[in-house]
Amino acid sequence: MDLVPALEEPLKQPLKSVLGPATAKVMAEHLGLHTLGDLLHHYPRRYEERGQLTHLADLPLDEHVTVVAQVADARLHSFASAKAPRGKGQRLEVTITDGSGRLQLVFFGHGVHKPHKELLPGTRAMFAGKVSVFNRRLQLAHPAYELLGGEGDGAEAAETWAGALIPLYPATAKLESWKIGKAVQTVLPSAQEATDPLPPSLREGRGLVSLPEALLKIHRPHTKADIADARARLKWDEAFVLQVALARRRHADAGLPAVARRPRPDGLLTAFDDRLPFTLTEGQRKVSAEIFDDLATEHPMHRLLQGEVGSGKTLVALRAMLAVVDAGGQAAMLAPTEVLAQQHHRSITEMMGDLAEGGMLGGTEHATKVVLLTGSMGAAARRQALLDLVTGEAGIVIGTHALIEDKVQFHDLGLVVVDEQHRFGVEQRDALRGKGKQPPHLLVMTATPIPRTVAMTVFGDLETSVLDQLPAGRSPIASHVVPAADKPHFLARAWERVREEAENGHQAYVVCPRIGDEEDTKKPSGKSPEDEAEKRPPLAVLDVAAQLAGGPLKGLKVEVLHGRMHPDDKDAVMRRFAAGETDVLVATTVIEVGVNVPNATVMVIMDADRFGVSQLHQLRGRVGRGSAPGLCLLVTEMPEATPARQRLTAVAATLDGFELSRIDLEQRREGDVLGQAQSGARTSLRVLAVIEDEDLIAEAREEATAVVTADPELTSLPGLRTALDALLDEEREQYLEKG
Repeated sequence: MDLVPALEEPLKQPLKSVLGPATAKVMAEHLGLHTLGDLLHHYPRRYEERGQLTHLADLPLDEHVTVVAQVADARLHSFASAKAPRGKGQRLEVTITDGSGRLQLVFFGHGVHKPHKELLPGTRAMFAGKVSVFNRRLQLAHPAYELLGGEGDGAEAAETWAGALIPLYPATAKLESWKIGKAVQTVLPSAQEATDPLPPSLREGRGLVSLPEALLKIHRPHTKADIADARARLKWDEAFVLQVALARRRHADAGLPAVARRPRPDGLLTAFDDRLPFTLTEGQRKVSAEIFDDLATEHPMHRLLQGEVGSGKTLVALRAMLAVVDAGGQAAMLAPTEVLAQQHHRSITEMMGDLAEGGMLGGTEHATKVVLLTGSMGAAARRQALLDLVTGEAGIVIGTHALIEDKVQFHDLGLVVVDEQHRFGVEQRDALRGKGKQPPHLLVMTATPIPRTVAMTVFGDLETSVLDQLPAGRSPIASHVVPAADKPHFLARAWERVREEAENGHQAYVVCPRIGDEEDTKKPSGKSPEDEAEKRPPLAVLDVAAQLAGGPLKGLKVEVLHGRMHPDDKDAVMRRFAAGETDVLVATTVIEVGVNVPNATVMVIMDADRFGVSQLHQLRGRVGRGSAPGLCLLVTEMPEATPARQRLTAVAATLDGFELSRIDLEQRREGDVLGQAQSGARTSLRVLAVIEDEDLIAEAREEATAVVTADPELTSLPGLRTALDALLDEEREQYLEKG
């Protein structure tokens, strides 16, 4: 994160004979470590004390683990096999223990000789390998190991040795933790050359150790206090440098010019409000006031609108768009899919009535035109839509990424509303913003509740508004886990419930993880029920729809909807479902966002364990949108004690999206909130935990804002500038902009 020239030396050259080329290659390819500085910032995941053992009792299946344990028993067996027909095959079974549990290690063939000599009962060692299941017991097959021998004689030496802290690093199958540890020890002297990114006043004011000292203590701690000092300091680096990046973005955005958009007192917005058949919730009024205040300034609004599924975000966004049209501008709403763009267009024109018929017979004097623009539109309709935009005839346009194409020109773009932000890349958002004569105001909507600290970290360049009450008339949703493997009759009952709802005039969704016309994935032979449930291909829309229509839901009208259908076909299916002509819609997550059918009361999610917590919460929000109560059934084959099953139980237990988003983050042990995939291993958060370190992030944001306000170019802080350059490599910069 400091990465000054000395620490920018690549690991791959034979520099000072630090690492062999093979090790450097594995580090680059598998861990994203390319320079000396990268390796110094590859921190231990945890530490083992030689005198105490890890918990074998809770090892995760199918993951690479490193454990420190003692050999309890070792037996050599002979067996006959195709390769060794005369009973000359050899298998070494070693049982290790740590006081909390026992684990079996197995070695085969020629691989048995060395461990047979070395792994004698009583021997203590570090073992690394992938946890698998054989005969319903956990085991490590052919683990790598490193013996932990005592150094020196006498009780004192033994005690020092037993109390030493062994760093365990995030490792890969190709490079064990202790090999990474040895490489780190080789480069550790270079830590002295690390330039400190924190301003001295901040470091001294908070009693933090220097960066070289923190690096030394995290990799070679003598006591647990050393680790605590190092982590406290390195967390500040991560939080502060990131918040400085975001503060600089806010500072730059605040300097941009924009046209202030104030609605006319008797314009389109007033006419719309007068026709609303209900009153706005307290939350909708408060959030609208925040948005209107922003729109009235001569700097672009950058606001994130978080709202639970069904909290009325679309209405708030529509009122903002009408205010901009009133002020002579145009508003564009960008949706992630055609299904959603069409749905928004339909619901907005319905809400506006004749106010959406500008220039047409029957339109009122305040009316404007609301156009739809998607990639699959016919040429004539598309030409007309483009014409309406360039002349200003259309005040509101709703579309997919087709809005971003070069051909699309606006008369005066004043507001961009982005729905479900996480699905849009920065290039797309910027391309649309570039279509205004001056930067337009920006409103980002998300139905995925985000804890406050994550909002500060991921969406730190946006002001945040939260809608947390549901409008009147919304019904409660009951959620239940259906354990299909343990209790098949529960699944049979689920289909009966769907049938009962259909007979009472309601409709149902059945969601599957896969479409089903892909090439069949290989069917592995699992060794246990957990394995089987995990390895079986996910259930598919086409298969499930056929089974239901011919079986438990025979006689009901069942249709399918998925992303590979032609847009016209998708729209036709959605229209039939919305009109109540279809009883059951079997779909992929294409229905996750924005689909609004108040008559749908049940949702059955197949293989629910294959979906994330926030996705399940989003999907569930598609039912209970009318006056009848909603029911969501989470079907899974996962055994009761598995983390996947616990996750589903958590989703069933609460409808509070903010609570679920915390659970989701706490459960994701790895994974950087800034998106590991988007930002490469080198820059992901290593020690900062967004939920745990809530206060620290808030403090870092304040400190960063003060530093950037006083010195936007950071001229007096070269160490901080260097750290920013390392953090904001191209990919991360883009990810922050998507923020």
